[in-house]
Amino acid sequence: MPFKSQAQRRKFAQLLVEGKISPQTFEEWNRETGDRKLPERAADAKKAVRKPKAPSSRARKTKKRASKKL
Repeated sequence: MPFKSQAQRRKFAQLLVEGKISPQTFEEWNRETGDRKLPERAADAKKAVRKPKAPSSRARKTKKRASKKL
């Protein structure tokens, strides 16, 4: 699996130095990433997929009442 950001690459390098991951794992991720230019931080998946909220039933009722009065 390739790295998604520079911060993730630094974290894996730190884990490699601490001996928590093997050099093979780090090298595999590094090889799959290639020489792509990575962002400093990866975008948050929740924010990227967020859909606009539909108005609540209460907001719809209020809107209907307002239009009937006019």
